[in-house]
Amino acid sequence: MERKRVLSGMRPSGRLHLGNLHGALDNWVRFQEEFDCFYFVADWHALTTEYAAPHDIGGDTFEMIVDWLAVGIDPTRSTIFIQSLIPEHAELHLLLSMITPLPWLERNPTYKEQMAEITDKDLTTYGFLGYPVLQAADIVLYKAHYVPVGVDQLPHVELTREIVRRFNHFYGEIFPVPEAKLTEVPKLPGVDGRKMSKSYGNAIYLGDSAETVEEKVLTAKTDPARARRHDPGEPLNCAAIYPLHRLYTPAEELPMIEANCRGAKWGCVECKRHLLGHMQARLEPIREQRGLYRSHPEKVRKVIEDGIERATAVARQSMEEVRDAMGLGALPLGGD
Repeated sequence: MERKRVLSGMRPSGRLHLGNLHGALDNWVRFQEEFDCFYFVADWHALTTEYAAPHDIGGDTFEMIVDWLAVGIDPTRSTIFIQSLIPEHAELHLLLSMITPLPWLERNPTYKEQMAEITDKDLTTYGFLGYPVLQAADIVLYKAHYVPVGVDQLPHVELTREIVRRFNHFYGEIFPVPEAKLTEVPKLPGVDGRKMSKSYGNAIYLGDSAETVEEKVLTAKTDPARARRHDPGEPLNCAAIYPLHRLYTPAEELPMIEANCRGAKWGCVECKRHLLGHMQARLEPIREQRGLYRSHPEKVRKVIEDGIERATAVARQSMEEVRDAMGLGALPLGGD
């Protein structure tokens, strides 16, 4: 039986961290067992906010793909490609923009939120308003059946579904209407207890050395009630460390961790060192794979070239169907 297709992408906005690993990449790896997976670098999407300073996108793209490969995205089972190297994305974006009503874009909750939150950039651009149309083109160009998202991203997929239904109504059933594939996205804290984010400077990166990970964990914020070694603590108030225990420490050990904290049998350093043992065991194979790929960039380029070849074949076939359905792309014959 033919596998259904999953498509997802990431903007190349810097090094990937543990939040990216547990929020997206772990799911991507699992999807390879069940679906035909297409994973792409959304470099045009990066330009919607970073249009004035695009010079880091190339380097960030390489490092991000290295991270993907290091965590287990298998190029023999998944198609890895770069958005801007497949011009059919832009063509379909243009054609979908012709049928997308402006109010659909203006009511996008992410558009409203980012317009209010990002004040250091001019976001009153056509590209920023219309990026959901480009996103729709990314998805339907490959006739994806599923788009993995967290609950907060559901409006994006629903807008794509509306655009697809409108297109199919006008021109025939060319594209499947994609479905959101809800994935659990843990709210992973950074070392200061806030959401892990590059912009906060509180992230643990996949490329961090073992020594850097240890330093970040040992200096991370803990339960403020534990001012001294023998003060009892509350794991649920340990905003930076306890959520990491729940990810990395085996479930059968968690009651012991909690009891040692509440009973002040351990100090915070002992608790952190126990966590580090499990964290480093998970991260060391990723670091090893990153090192291998970074020392052989030709292997990464080959992965990208092969992925672009496979993705281009699918994209061109889709666009042939679109042009035919819309009556575009053929020379007018004229005459009787």
